[in-house]
Amino acid sequence: MKKVPERTCIACRTAKPKNELIRVVRDPEGNISLDFTGKKNGRGAYICKDRACLAKCAKSKGLDRAFGCKVDEEVYQKLLKEYDENDGN
Repeated sequence: MKKVPERTCIACRTAKPKNELIRVVRDPEGNISLDFTGKKNGRGAYICKDRACLAKCAKSKGLDRAFGCKVDEEVYQKLLKEYDENDGN
């Protein structure tokens, strides 16, 4: 039986199977976006497929810690909008 990789949500700190989380990726140019496929190139952090976790991450500046750089408030708003456009799927 194949082992399912687990990742930890940067907002609620719970470990879940990788396919149950959304990857947030920072590409080499510094752009941050949601990666629903999990295959985009760049540094990744994981968040639950839940709008509340994404909002909590924005409030606690979780991406700042995960990527080791300052992430603007507009980026968090853009991620929330992108999440809503994809209906969280």
